[in-house]
Amino acid sequence: MKAAVLTEINKPLQILDLDQEAPKAGEARVRMKATGICMSDWHMMIGDWPTKLPQVLGHEAAGIVEEVGPGPSRVSVGDHVIFSFASHCGHCRYCNSGRSVLCNGHAAPGFLLPDGTTRLKYKGEQVNQMARIGTFCEQVVCSTENLVPVRKDLPWPIAAIIGCSVATGIGAVTRAARVEAGANVLVIGCGGVGLNIVQGARLVGAGKIIAVDLLDNKLEYASKFGATHTINGKTENVVKTVRAITDGGVDYAFDAIGSEATVLQIVDALAPGGRATMVGIPSVTVRAGIAPASMVFQEKTLSSSYYGSVQPDRDFPVLADLYMDKKIDLDSLISRTYGLEDINQGFEQLRKGGVARGVVVFD
Repeated sequence: MKAAVLTEINKPLQILDLDQEAPKAGEARVRMKATGICMSDWHMMIGDWPTKLPQVLGHEAAGIVEEVGPGPSRVSVGDHVIFSFASHCGHCRYCNSGRSVLCNGHAAPGFLLPDGTTRLKYKGEQVNQMARIGTFCEQVVCSTENLVPVRKDLPWPIAAIIGCSVATGIGAVTRAARVEAGANVLVIGCGGVGLNIVQGARLVGAGKIIAVDLLDNKLEYASKFGATHTINGKTENVVKTVRAITDGGVDYAFDAIGSEATVLQIVDALAPGGRATMVGIPSVTVRAGIAPASMVFQEKTLSSSYYGSVQPDRDFPVLADLYMDKKIDLDSLISRTYGLEDINQGFEQLRKGGVARGVVVFD
């Protein structure tokens, strides 16, 4: 089985032939059909997030169940599934309270399956799986916790991106911040997640939707997805311009980048009583100097949303239906597709900002 493996930080992924074990009880083997190229994978490649190598990256994906392990199973052979990169044990305090993306019911680190092992080997040595799945490969063996069955008429590239950028962006609006109709919204960062925040705001009937990026082509994407105003952060003062557009600040602001500068911008651009939500995941070394006094006097709220605060089993099928009913535009998100052998080219385009979303497709 071919896979794109991270063997060294700050080096391209290596296409290697790996050995794969059969699924155990509670697991399944999935034949990959599509997997997105995401900035989270890039963070791993450049060492922003410490991990253990070698590792098959990839976490935004969809495929067909080809084999299930012994005993009862949540999925069946032939199911079309979207991968969830957040395991959910079903019995911890977070799973039981409806916050399954925060599941802490497994002791194993996130690059190993829940039983503390992996199903992949290269020349007899263990190969780890990002988010317990590792989808940059032709087949994945993982826990069925990470698999969500969806309708079979959903196109594969669309199914793949629902599993991360779509759920994270739209969920941040609808599940985390709960933006109401007519509210003014700011979105900083117009990559795959940011564009879905924009169209999530449009979906709920937001008023002014202001998109910020450093690249004009990304701002053009944002306009297509529902932004009423765009700001190039390289040439304009973001906070000053937002305040001018909204007569004092926005009701909701989202940071889809995850840097010190952008966190401060979403707080400073809020109107009194507004809510800022951090969505983009920064390097573990990033710190931001918030001014507590202004937060208190103006009753501003700074919050965060991981994975859109969704429940994958519930929300992935809903997002699939919204797409099939033409209520959200996911086709325009996919700028380019690649074969697995071209995956490093896909990351180069991602790094340069040349795509909204690139997707690896399999025969």
